[in-house]
Amino acid sequence: MATLYDVIQGINQAAANAYDGAHDKGYSHDGKDRKAGLKREKGDCIVDSRVMDGFNVRFDSQNRLHLTYHTEITMKDFHDNGFEDDVKNTLNDVVKYLKKEYKNITGNTLSLTSDGEPDIHAQSMSRKRNWVQATQSYTIGGLKPEPELPSADDTEDRVRSAVKNWLSLGRDKAKKPENVKTSSKD
Repeated sequence: MATLYDVIQGINQAAANAYDGAHDKGYSHDGKDRKAGLKREKGDCIVDSRVMDGFNVRFDSQNRLHLTYHTEITMKDFHDNGFEDDVKNTLNDVVKYLKKEYKNITGNTLSLTSDGEPDIHAQSMSRKRNWVQATQSYTIGGLKPEPELPSADDTEDRVRSAVKNWLSLGRDKAKKPENVKTSSKD
């Protein structure tokens, strides 16, 4: 079983390997072509008009991966009945890419279980273009259980007792010895 840190490192490296241009082996840093299922991978990245889309990953404390996909679409695509299905398919393609690339990097398999439906938001930028952002959460499987952290109350009690012990040491030494004469100036 892999630790959470190892899994996060592998997923982050897999996501980083999907940089713009990595889909073509001519522009890739290692000569391999990587298809993550994004719209920008269609055509040549230098000659053809650019499609703005991409994804990022982030993690939370419950061992979940949050995949965010963003793209620009036209009003015609927005009013198309298959718009949400296209976004869901793209999210699934990105997850397939992450699993495949994670396996290539670490040699281990990655288990991602979807947590419900994706959250898809579309906003208008102009009369022709829209900005779409979709977020999907996945539970990362096959992780070692993390050690339980002490509660805030337990930590506060330990700090309080340590301060009391320290203050009690200072009280005894702060008493003035009786045999020492103090001189007073008139």
